[in-house]
Order: sequence, then structure tokens, then C-alpha cells
Amino acid sequence: MKLFETLNSKNFELYAAQNYYNPNCIDVEEFEEDIKRFKYLKRLITRYTETGVLSVNLILNHLIIIFNVFGYEAGLRMIEYKFKAEQFKFIKPFLIHLKVIENDKYTGIPMDKNVIEALRNI
Repeated sequence: MKLFETLNSKNFELYAAQNYYNPNCIDVEEFEEDIKRFKYLKRLITRYTETGVLSVNLILNHLIIIFNVFGYEAGLRMIEYKFKAEQFKFIKPFLIHLKVIENDKYTGIPMDKNVIEALRNI
């Protein structure tokens, strides 16, 4: 069995470190700050589901940084691990908007209409 065949709480940070690329990174704190972006994204999605406040630009910024430092494949895999299916319907439109995934990926997961409309208005 491969070490990273499935991501879990024990191997997530090791997988992230293996796929991390930030030439300007000078210490471990920067890596940890980039790992925290997944938590920030979750918090923003939770805030949207509870209050209806959608921080489109902030979510886009976090996603762009995640994909810049971890790459598209690893970044997407880590997002898949961190987000539950019911939360993924809010992330999926952002991934399509950033052209990380095609519109036909994750066909079983519907997309939130308000998020789609907010992204169209950018």
C-alpha cells in the first residue's frame, strides 16, 4: 500500500510538505501558514452557510495561493480530503472559475446558485 494512497490526519501534513513549492519560504511558519489556508477556507464556507455572507475575493485568494504553493493536483486532492460533500457544492464553482477542474468533474455534486452568480459578477 502506498503511503499517500488515501489522505488522512496522520499523513496530510507529510503529503502537503512533499508537494510544497514556495521558493520564497524561509521557515516552517510560512509552510504552516499555507496549511492553515484550508482551515480559513472552511471557516469562510461555514460563515456563508450560516449567515449568507460570501467573501468571494477572499476565497479566491486562498484557493489561488493553495494551488500556487501545492500545485493543482495535490491542492485539489487536499481540498477533497478537507471538505465534506455538502461543503464541496460551495467550493466546486470556485474550482471551475479558476479552471482547476472541468465542469463535468464531480457531476454528482450540485453547485450553489448564489456562488455561481457571485462569480459571474466579478
